Amino acid sequence: MYKAQINNEEKEITIETDEASFLLEGNPLQWDISKIDEHSFHVIYQDKTFLFQVDTVNHQEKTFTFQVNGKLITVALKDKLDLLLEKLGMSDLANAAVNDVKAPMPGLILDILVKSGDSVNKGDSLMILEAMKMENVLKAPGDGEIKEITVSKGQSVEKNQILIQF
Repeated sequence: MYKAQINNEEKEITIETDEASFLLEGNPLQWDISKIDEHSFHVIYQDKTFLFQVDTVNHQEKTFTFQVNGKLITVALKDKLDLLLEKLGMSDLANAAVNDVKAPMPGLILDILVKSGDSVNKGDSLMILEAMKMENVLKAPGDGEIKEITVSKGQSVEKNQILIQF
């Protein structure tokens, strides 16, 4: 079972699926769907024709953006685990504040791309760590402001050593 939030509206719909069919709000979804290409589909639903084009898919955040007859639609899904965590009051654990970035492995700091006081967004490049003759770009795990950089360029670091504090 999934719950879907459409275009950031608070109204949620329930989707259930098995290998043969979909249930939308408990009712069988009776549609005819034909694949046009990798990202486009032709859908007939309730005697109406729709052109469905997938724009973006973010599996980690479970969000999907697509166009239906040119109208942009964003869908955010919650699966059984998400719903259980929400019910137990633990749904915000994934968005918890990031306190520091640690070295994922021993290596050498090749470059530091930020400085203290910088604001960063999730996914921004922070520094480059050379390990086993490979360059690894360390990225921000969440949004925040850098309080302190605890290493310097050219320094050797150990696994789990704190590199940046937020």
